[in-house]
Amino acid sequence: MLPYYHTVKGYGENEIVIEKSRFIAHVTRAETEEEAQEFIQLIKKQHWNATHNCSAYLIGENDQIQKANDDGEPSGTAGVPILEVLKKRHVKDTVVVVTRYFGGIKLGAGGLIRAYGKATSEGLNATGIVERKLMTIMHTKVDYTWLGKLENELRSSIYKVKEIHYLENVEIEVFVEKGQTEAFTNWMIELTNGQCEVREGQKLYLEEDVI
Repeated sequence: MLPYYHTVKGYGENEIVIEKSRFIAHVTRAETEEEAQEFIQLIKKQHWNATHNCSAYLIGENDQIQKANDDGEPSGTAGVPILEVLKKRHVKDTVVVVTRYFGGIKLGAGGLIRAYGKATSEGLNATGIVERKLMTIMHTKVDYTWLGKLENELRSSIYKVKEIHYLENVEIEVFVEKGQTEAFTNWMIELTNGQCEVREGQKLYLEEDVI
């Protein structure tokens, strides 16, 4: 698992008009090639009457799955420019379909490359980019008498609370970065005068918006 990487927030779309042609970028996250292909087919069904539905995706920790499709546009003028924007923006596990409704004016090869690149870039901006950072979930079990103090301390700290379980004792789940688990454990022990149980849990990605 990568320590961190960038990807898109979720589904998004954006439309631009160039020389009377409509270019609609549809963007989403896809962690497998099957998911990417399903999304492409879904957009093609929705825009069955479009002139072209060109697409590209970049999947895998090392971008090992890369595909580009011109869908009838001149070779290399649509799918590849979409893929190049994904690479330049360093987004992983992302699929983009740019739907074109022809407006009657030919753009030429250079014009098409610029148009598909711009549509993709603006589509990514509209969708939003997130950083996914690999974190350890730390579980802290304490008596209810400590809850108020720990909540206040955590709120003003660098740590993010994932969840609080109100059981026989309170169990607080906190996202902790790699290399900080020992410091976090010691901090919890210090805050509760040793009256807590702290253990490491699973590793999960924490998502934060990239501005």
